[in-house]
Amino acid sequence: MSETNMQHQIDEINRKLDLLLLHVGEQRAHSETVDDLISDLSIIGQDVYDSTVEELENRQVEIEPAELTELGISFLRNIKSFIAIMDTFESVMDLTKDIGPIANEVIIDVSKKLGEFEDKGYFAFFKEAMGILDNIIKGFSPEEVRQLADNIVTILGTFQKITQPEMMNSVNNAVKIYSSIQTDNIPEYSMWKAFKEMRSPEMKKGMGFMITFMKNLSETAINQKQ
Repeated sequence: MSETNMQHQIDEINRKLDLLLLHVGEQRAHSETVDDLISDLSIIGQDVYDSTVEELENRQVEIEPAELTELGISFLRNIKSFIAIMDTFESVMDLTKDIGPIANEVIIDVSKKLGEFEDKGYFAFFKEAMGILDNIIKGFSPEEVRQLADNIVTILGTFQKITQPEMMNSVNNAVKIYSSIQTDNIPEYSMWKAFKEMRSPEMKKGMGFMITFMKNLSETAINQKQ
């Protein structure tokens, strides 16, 4: 074997030895780090244990080793349930993160709408309306309120009929006619003049309306009594 080949093999062996020594050094450093960590954790664990024991003694709490063993067994037996709970909790947290911006937008929109209501006077109106409700409560006894509740269907039906367009037009016309009459300057009618006015088509139609109205009213009252 030539000297060149021998020197090459020696160099290769030295390189491998260097790598081996480097690896051994790293393992030793890692082992020392782990040992230091274990030592530190042991010290911390001992401090936590001593503090826990002292706190339990101060609070007069006694724990049996068998109870701790049973607790550990119960935890291990239900570890799948705890994992499911944690998964659910993570899902809730993710949902909260997703809903957060939407909730902020909703709050902003609601605040703007409430501001619009405030500017339009809605809150002031409802505040005064509460005064009306308060007066109604003070003005009616519980018995009267009960009677009102018993007849609310009839009242609403009557109100519905009154608010029909034909009825509202009739009421509007009656109000206009009444407001156009000068009550301070009403002409006087003698019997003869009144009799002559009754012969006019307008009075005949008005009398026919009154008679028909009174007749129908009487028939309705009789039917209700029967």
